[in-house]
Amino acid sequence: MTIEGASERYNIPIKILQEYERWWLCGEVKKVMGAWKYDQTDIERLSLIMTLHDVGFTNEEVEQYMRLEMSGSETAGERLEMLRRKRNGTLDEIHFKQEQLDRLDYLRFEISRRNN
Repeated sequence: MTIEGASERYNIPIKILQEYERWWLCGEVKKVMGAWKYDQTDIERLSLIMTLHDVGFTNEEVEQYMRLEMSGSETAGERLEMLRRKRNGTLDEIHFKQEQLDRLDYLRFEISRRNN
């Protein structure tokens, strides 16, 4: 499958596919007659890349994670640590947003209380 075909079929932006190719992480992708060809393993890796982007990983973090992923099970601890750090950062953001909501609700309550 070509880059355009993979992009269209799996709704993966060409930009992400180009990053994937640039990182040379694709063990199964073959360059045939000037075009990359994707197989099912590549699509699964691309799905992981999309997930990592969706949860807030930067391009550099995605590349690091994927290099660890492709190194095998001995890097599981490092990958888990990356995920733990991202999860903790996300929880911090959620807690901050909850505090903002609480303050907004308080302000709304005060306005309502004063006007009744």
